[in-house]
Amino acid sequence: MKTIGLTYDLKTDYQFKEGDPADANAEFDAPSTVEVVTKTIEANGFRVKRIGSISKLLEEMNSLDVDMVFNISEGSTIGRNRESQVPILLEMLGIPFVGSDALTLGMTLDKIMAKKIFIYEGVPTPKFFEVKSIDELADTDHCKFPMIVKPRFEGSSKGLSEKSRVEDMDGLKRQVELVTKIYKQPALVEEFISGTEFTVAVVGNEDAEALPVVQVKIDGDLNLGDRFYTFARISSDRLEYVCPAPISKELEKKMKDYALKAYHALDCRDFGRVDFRVDKDGNPYVLEINPLPSLSTEDVFMLISKVTGTTYEKMVGRIINNAFKRYGLN
Repeated sequence: MKTIGLTYDLKTDYQFKEGDPADANAEFDAPSTVEVVTKTIEANGFRVKRIGSISKLLEEMNSLDVDMVFNISEGSTIGRNRESQVPILLEMLGIPFVGSDALTLGMTLDKIMAKKIFIYEGVPTPKFFEVKSIDELADTDHCKFPMIVKPRFEGSSKGLSEKSRVEDMDGLKRQVELVTKIYKQPALVEEFISGTEFTVAVVGNEDAEALPVVQVKIDGDLNLGDRFYTFARISSDRLEYVCPAPISKELEKKMKDYALKAYHALDCRDFGRVDFRVDKDGNPYVLEINPLPSLSTEDVFMLISKVTGTTYEKMVGRIINNAFKRYGLN
């Protein structure tokens, strides 16, 4: 029986420091998610060795004794390379692992680097600019209000609240100052796309498949207008996923095609998820790509499994088999 190591970061292990925002541990997993992923890997016929965080991996790196590592670790420091910590160490040790490598994880966590690649590859993404301090806000003529202000190197809607959508220079300055001071990183400022929101999961490598489109519902409404993902909504019951999305075949195909294009452009491996906003004229825009998406039972992979007539266990097994095949170990 093959052994798969599991790397992860737990919300309950995070020690909040003075000055930390309330969502500092938002990207980490709940113990229940680690338990579900463990049992799911075991259901696919593997023995599981729980490793944990990058610090635990460093402690055990010379005695891991695993055939593969399933990495869902988010990393433990601030900055665009935190998700790359586990993959780069595994690569140095010559240990195969499920999921994207360090370069891909760094480029995708850095939303601006990812957007530059989208633009080069012809993947539509909202107009944007970077701000390192409010002193740089003299000229915003290349983008028009309303805008949305996000931390440059975060996921799980960290740093996003109702106030993140701004309609004037005063609001823009307020949010840029919050991101740069509280989250200690540059701000990504985008033109806000009013309309609807979707996510497309992708599984595979050269033969990658875009799975059924999932639509985001907020406060019971599919037509979001000016509403969007926020940390508060993710951690409440106000946000729901709908699959299959009640959209035209044309829009579905367009988003799936763009999702695959983005996935391949950033060299994602084994599995990932691409998030979209669609404007009132039906034009989709890629917001970001996540090659380290949540596998919690409340997230999209569980829902998609049910819709496609398979099981969550088989979906995770498919992801693992993609990695074994990629390494020539199947």
